[in-house]
Amino acid sequence: MFEKIHTVHFVGIGGIGISAVAKYFAIQGKNISGSDVASSLMTEELRKKGIRFYVGHEASQVSENVDLLVYSSAIPVHNCERQRAKELGVQELSYVDVLGELSKSFSTIVVSGTHGKSTTTAMLGLILEQAGYDPTVILGSRVPSFPEGNLRVGSGRFFVVEGCEYKANMLKLHPEMIVLTNIEEEHLDFYRDLAHIQETFQTFVDGLKGKGKVVWNADDPVSQHLTITRGTRYGIEAEADYFISKREVYPGKQVLSFSRKGDQKEFLGILNLSLPGEYNAMNALAAMTAAMELGVPFEICAKTLESFKGIWRRFERLGVWKGAELISDYGHHPTEISATLQAIREFFPDRRLVLCYQPHQHARTISLQKEIVEAVSAADVIILPEIYEVAGRTEEKTISSRNLVEKIKSRHPEKDVFYASDLSEAEHHLQALVQEQDVLLLQGAGTIDDLARKLAH
Repeated sequence: MFEKIHTVHFVGIGGIGISAVAKYFAIQGKNISGSDVASSLMTEELRKKGIRFYVGHEASQVSENVDLLVYSSAIPVHNCERQRAKELGVQELSYVDVLGELSKSFSTIVVSGTHGKSTTTAMLGLILEQAGYDPTVILGSRVPSFPEGNLRVGSGRFFVVEGCEYKANMLKLHPEMIVLTNIEEEHLDFYRDLAHIQETFQTFVDGLKGKGKVVWNADDPVSQHLTITRGTRYGIEAEADYFISKREVYPGKQVLSFSRKGDQKEFLGILNLSLPGEYNAMNALAAMTAAMELGVPFEICAKTLESFKGIWRRFERLGVWKGAELISDYGHHPTEISATLQAIREFFPDRRLVLCYQPHQHARTISLQKEIVEAVSAADVIILPEIYEVAGRTEEKTISSRNLVEKIKSRHPEKDVFYASDLSEAEHHLQALVQEQDVLLLQGAGTIDDLARKLAH
């Protein structure tokens, strides 16, 4: 439907996903402009590519020659630029609506689930690239070897994209294959409960095109309750079609033995993975299972993943600060926090672990506060800056990071736990606390990464 569209304006263009679509349209030869509340590394990158960028929202930024306005999920209907588009009779689509339309034009593979989407999408995209499938890939992170970072434009028939479960956004996509990593309580400002989330994923699976297939995590207890008629299972614990038969962990790497179940067990080979944690082993297994189901040999999968060093803000090792290993990670759900801390313990045994975690959204923090307290308590030293507020979402501020600090101190009086009103105060704490040979993890989906990069430089 985009062939006759020549000029596109994006509202909220600085987001990691929507900026990929802006670049995609620019590569297609369309005239692109966009606005956001502030400049960022992402908007500066867009500017350098010749995309006109405005700081702030003004109705005048939507010109009369705009054919399509694309907006991010953070932009409300009463936004002045959206109102201007309405006055001009300009078609409006959300970022996810655009992905949905694009997905109709490809053999689309949607990577969905609560955790692991970006890493699995990157891994699968790279495997298909190495196999000569020349895929188009859009993801919510940056892949170092992709020239556009969060986008790869190919001429092949496959489109690999993340399907976010927030507001059931994945239901707008039209996949021929779904890679389902796991299902857990999340986005409870939208979903009633876990059962509601499970129902939504069942609807997603039921909507598969043609002879579509679901590649799903057989170890995940919630996914096991889905009705999947055409599926391929992967796992470690469960009886799966593709499985990790042995996992050995060494400082700096994990060695994975892969097998496949057929008429009899078939040993596929060994992978040396430089990413830590069982969760990354599962991400690799998910990507490999999907690729092999598409006809890619194990050898290409293994060769690709052995050279894979990770993606932006996913256990991203930024260097050394004050003699400590510095890591930035996007994880903001308790399960992700726990998995990351466990991975650090595996790769850096016997080293002190300092965690600076920025909670994300008041609603999430309220609904998961018990789990957050339990997860972050696995670190040796804990700094909690104030909760990050997401632009465009109205929230009741009935909880503070102070409350989390108090709960941690009451349960673990032996822990060094500190509250920070902002990132500047958090940095002050880090300057005083971090020692040589520590591992310093700055974690969260908000602005905590800005502090991580400031320390790295």
